[in-house]
Amino acid sequence: MPPALVFATHNAHKLAEVQAMLGAGFLLKSLNDIGFEEDIDETGSTFQANAHLKSKAIFDRFGLNCFADDSGLVVDALHGEPGIYSARYSGSRDPKTNLELVLQKMEGHQERSAHFVSIISLIWEGDNYFFEGRVEGSIIEKSRGLAGFGYDPIFIPKGYDLTFAEMEATEKNRISHRSLAMQQMLEFLKQQS
Repeated sequence: MPPALVFATHNAHKLAEVQAMLGAGFLLKSLNDIGFEEDIDETGSTFQANAHLKSKAIFDRFGLNCFADDSGLVVDALHGEPGIYSARYSGSRDPKTNLELVLQKMEGHQERSAHFVSIISLIWEGDNYFFEGRVEGSIIEKSRGLAGFGYDPIFIPKGYDLTFAEMEATEKNRISHRSLAMQQMLEFLKQQS
């Protein structure tokens, strides 16, 4: 039986995306699967600090090998916003409202560069490891595409003509910030077995 690994998330989109990347090598469990219903406060001032808060909370409570990611959109013209507040940028957790606020704040800006970043905090056998993925790109003026989630409909990765929301899931998973961080974590886990 493959080793169990807890992904500290309630987000079904993230879980499905990560399970597709992991394949059959691990039995991926969500917070719901281990009976953890509450939210973990993300009080850190960086992506790394927030990812660590989440993985540490689960490890401290359950003693299980686990990982958490904190990721977000960083827009240069908005001085790094929404950044660590990406999931609650508008004051709500509604992705459409958050996306619309970014578009509204970007009105009139010629400079459209942005990047997605994902930091994974893995606690494996009691030790903490960090992995980072980053994708450069730009913000478009209107949403395009129905796939993906969050800010995917307004982000075009560098070298592409499609937004993340217009890409096939396999294509997005190959180049996304989360995928790049996950690939590093997978390489590490392969070395542990």
